[in-house]
Amino acid sequence: MGKIMRLGKKSAVGNNQTDFGYLAEGTVYLDSACQSLRPQPVIDALNEYYTTYNSCGERVRYAWGKKVDANVATTRSKILKLLKYSPKDYFVSFTLNTSYGINLLVNQLKVDAIKKVVTTDIEHNSVFLPTMAFAKKYHLPREVITRNADGSIDLNHDFSAALVVVNVVSNIDGRRLQNVRDLVAKVHQQGGLVILDAAQAVGHYYDWLANVPADAICSSAHKMYAPSLGVMVVKKDLPAKLDLTFLGGGMVDDVNRDSYQLSYHNPAHIHTVFESGLQAWGEIIALGAAVDWLIANHKDNQIDNLSQQLYDWLKARPNTVVLNQESTPVISFYHKKTDSHLLAEGLSEVGIMARSGYFCCHYYLSHVQHYPALVRLSLGLHNTQADVDKVKAALEGVLQ
Repeated sequence: MGKIMRLGKKSAVGNNQTDFGYLAEGTVYLDSACQSLRPQPVIDALNEYYTTYNSCGERVRYAWGKKVDANVATTRSKILKLLKYSPKDYFVSFTLNTSYGINLLVNQLKVDAIKKVVTTDIEHNSVFLPTMAFAKKYHLPREVITRNADGSIDLNHDFSAALVVVNVVSNIDGRRLQNVRDLVAKVHQQGGLVILDAAQAVGHYYDWLANVPADAICSSAHKMYAPSLGVMVVKKDLPAKLDLTFLGGGMVDDVNRDSYQLSYHNPAHIHTVFESGLQAWGEIIALGAAVDWLIANHKDNQIDNLSQQLYDWLKARPNTVVLNQESTPVISFYHKKTDSHLLAEGLSEVGIMARSGYFCCHYYLSHVQHYPALVRLSLGLHNTQADVDKVKAALEGVLQ
């Protein structure tokens, strides 16, 4: 293995964005597809909650709780506005992460109107495993469609009465479900339901995803510059198609010995259908700050340019196989002569944090494509030209 080039220290983080000024000097973070860094305004919002009005939401009458309720409601509204969904048709619930949201939906669906399950080959395990378990539980056929190179799905497929669960942006190579709107229309026309895994989409492609009329969209706040949190945007007619079994405090208006009255039947409390128990109030409030920050910074950044530079440079390296068909902020590759885990460890030694492995996409990467372990470089809005230059200099002597 060639030697990772050690560079002298640059100006702080090689990054002039003060919102990430807490990073140690010389640090380059390239794992935003797992979780993005949190800008200072988001950290401040979370700290403000914990230090000035730490309280339960939707349970108390004192001043702190009223402030929590107001700020949490504002965050729900900001999510709908960001994705251009009407509050007349959709609502927002919060949970742990994308995987949890998908499981809450899939595991509680009434199966009577579902004849089969459809997913695709490039799915994250958060989609692949729940669809597998659902199909096995109810003895339904499960179809795994091969995605096209551009990320689209063949619409000649039969989606009759199907539960379709797919990602809109891959965490392997950033390819997008280009025909997502046509897919949703086709599935609905044929009597099916569509759940979208948007974990990789909201932080960078929220404008492209806007107002796609899926039955539910699950994403992760921690991939869009917010604290660890799951976000569910759900069509208001979907709860009627569920057999609710995941229950607890915060979901009910009244409880007798052998019966209970669920709160979600009140339109103002419909979000409680997926919010059992005490919620992560501070994290939800900080997500609201993250949405504001994302909107303010999304267009005034160079992430696409930096991604293109890395993609072009890696494609030109000898013995280097880049999985991407085009430049995206998520770039995966392997080197024919060097183990990817050793590459990632070598990069870490010079302050470059990059992911190695199969990225929770074992089926496609290991069993379909038979790839060795990969290195993934996933950029965020904190990255700068100095970061890309450092990565290229560090790998120059290795990728030969």
